[in-house]
Amino acid sequence: MSQLETDDQPGFVERPVRRHRAGASSVAADQVGQEWPVALVYNGISHAVMMCTPRDLEAFAVGFSLTEGIIERGSDIHDIEVTFHDHSDVLPHAEVQLQVVQQSFMALKDKRRAMAGRTGCGVCGIESIELLDLQPERVPDTGFLARLAPDAIERAARDLSKHQVLSKLTGGLHAAAWCDETGAIRCAFEDVGRHNALDKLIGHLVLQRQDTTQGFVFLSSRASYELVRKSARVGVPMIATISAPTSLAIAIAKQAGLRLVSFARENSFVEYDVE
Repeated sequence: MSQLETDDQPGFVERPVRRHRAGASSVAADQVGQEWPVALVYNGISHAVMMCTPRDLEAFAVGFSLTEGIIERGSDIHDIEVTFHDHSDVLPHAEVQLQVVQQSFMALKDKRRAMAGRTGCGVCGIESIELLDLQPERVPDTGFLARLAPDAIERAARDLSKHQVLSKLTGGLHAAAWCDETGAIRCAFEDVGRHNALDKLIGHLVLQRQDTTQGFVFLSSRASYELVRKSARVGVPMIATISAPTSLAIAIAKQAGLRLVSFARENSFVEYDVE
């Protein structure tokens, strides 16, 4: 796979602001997270436009393609080209052109839907309730959870902020981190959308040919259904989140056999679906 343009956007822009504090005001420069439309085009046909932070778009496209069921494995993608249109007269945007195997492309055409994704939304554009994919794959038992250190979740919670460079600058981006059995964070990706950050992480792992069943995901967000669904599709055995889960996230995790923990802190967490 190749990338046409490798120069990512910085992930933030500076904007002038007026700060008000204790009755006084002053003009300053503030860093704001970038949010761009990103078009995903498969074999020349546009399938989705997602609102993303325009960084790590090759990893995002691979992760999205896998977690949305467009492809079954990373090798189903023959080529990727990313183009940034940051000087557009209309709106800065990016386009990702993917060449996928014919079988995946024909299946995509059969179930093609118009989908304009908004920040924080994972199911925009579907035409009916029946099109919701609520039947997750069963996560294989590879023995990873048995090897998980007792303080792994607490360690990941303690260290996540060290990997949130853009969040520290802007205060407005989510992070998705990949952790080993000790809770050490091996890599992390940021985006204005929590599901985009997860897609970037999963895409990176696939591009690096790492085993997605031998680690866990730590998210700086709530646990919603689509995050659990995406993780189950690639066999992730556990998700930990800083904020609360939804009822559907708990239900999907139970169906998939995926361990779900939330309200993860340096000294505590809450585990769901326990007897």
